[in-house]
Amino acid sequence: EPMPEPIVLATPAEMSAWSRQALQAGKSIGFVPTMGALHAGHKSLMDRARKENDLLAVSIFVNPTQFGPGEDFERYPRSFEADAQLCAEADVDAIFQPTPQDMYAADARTFVEVGGLQDVLCGLSRPGHFRGVATVVAKLFAIVRPARAYFGRKDAQQLRIIEVLSRDLHLGVTIVPCEIVREPDGLALSSRNKYLSPAQRKQAVCLNQALAHAQKRVAAGEKDAMALIGKMAELIEQAAPDAEIDYVAIVDMQTLQDVAAVSGGCMAALAVKLGNTRLIDNMRL
Repeated sequence: EPMPEPIVLATPAEMSAWSRQALQAGKSIGFVPTMGALHAGHKSLMDRARKENDLLAVSIFVNPTQFGPGEDFERYPRSFEADAQLCAEADVDAIFQPTPQDMYAADARTFVEVGGLQDVLCGLSRPGHFRGVATVVAKLFAIVRPARAYFGRKDAQQLRIIEVLSRDLHLGVTIVPCEIVREPDGLALSSRNKYLSPAQRKQAVCLNQALAHAQKRVAAGEKDAMALIGKMAELIEQAAPDAEIDYVAIVDMQTLQDVAAVSGGCMAALAVKLGNTRLIDNMRL
């Protein structure tokens, strides 16, 4: 028989009422926060959350405070009907779809910052971005009150910031990291991939290839971070002459600080612009 359609809750008050009822009934809530434009990466988060919790809530909210001036807030893909369909297939119980006005009062004054972790890597070229992410996630956790929330490792810096946010503010939410889902040729799934022209799409494979090369070199005994970074940058420049490298880095996964020598608990991370589209990827070394 067909799955029941997810209930769509439009305001924080409605979402909170649903959660309160669930918690009073002794049910655990698994939560997948998204900006919509859902793909198989999001679906893998939902599938995992479905198994590990009594109820599954998904938010669909393109959060204005994490977009900088000149970034793609207006253009960011919005596809609610397709998204609701994917949620139905994933057996989601509730979709929370608030408006920016509902999430941010006109005179909102409270913002959340995770010092030190928000200023490196993507934070350098997107100042204010992670303040927006941390703030909206704190709000969503307060409204949804999940036991567990699921985040992809593709956004490794975001994941780490949210782990520390939840720990430091005693939000009581277990953050569950989920593996990156990739296209058959290795490109990490992203809602922004649909901006790529066919030629750019071909070139985009070089992000994953550069990371895989670094991983192979480390497995063969290379420890020197600068040597690995140089090689990754070179591979990207060869494969995608039009690409603009934002950063290629090797960092400690806990502190996100650069390391000189690769050891356990490190990752290679990179951000590359192809045309107007900024792509990120990372790999544990």
